[in-house]
Amino acid sequence: MLKVGLTGSIAVGKSFVLGVLAELGCRTLDADTTARDVVAPGTPGLDAVVDAFGRDTLKEDGTLDRVRLGKIVFADEEKRQLLNSILHPFIIAAQDDQIRRWEQGDSNGIAVVDAALMIESGGYRRFDKLIVVHCRPEVQRQRLIAREGLSPGDASLRIAAQMPQEEKKKYADFLIDTSEGFADTRRQTEAVFQELSALARAEA
Repeated sequence: MLKVGLTGSIAVGKSFVLGVLAELGCRTLDADTTARDVVAPGTPGLDAVVDAFGRDTLKEDGTLDRVRLGKIVFADEEKRQLLNSILHPFIIAAQDDQIRRWEQGDSNGIAVVDAALMIESGGYRRFDKLIVVHCRPEVQRQRLIAREGLSPGDASLRIAAQMPQEEKKKYADFLIDTSEGFADTRRQTEAVFQELSALARAEA
């Protein structure tokens, strides 16, 4: 099975690209969904987060208060790195388990895993190919403000907390620029899928 990483900074359109790849027949896994699963109530992941950041990070119903935790880690680089170091082993183990299950029934298919911090964590090395999704900085900022309801200052803080887009692009086997909207992004994604399909056939 061809294993493909999909990454990019916050609010650049990774989810749309992942959705198009799923429509085209790829097996897809969203790391945000996996990240929520590994900190569900009763999981070792949630216990580890609470041990590190305190019970104030829990809601009354025992679930993780992601908004409160986000405010803590986005304002403090050391705490952000601590959270990532706690969650990444759980997330990677869950992803690898899912890919193994897919391979048993679809050994010639394409598995795509979407993760924002794939390059920073070194996780991209687990994949055969890497797609980096990007857009113009002003488009990214506008999308983040609209999506999250953030102030311009908070949006800039979140963007600045991540590796610059230009740096991420250096790691890419394939680049998809979402600046011009859905139709153009779909066209680029379909072209990348054709190349991935050819690679998967060659490996079969």
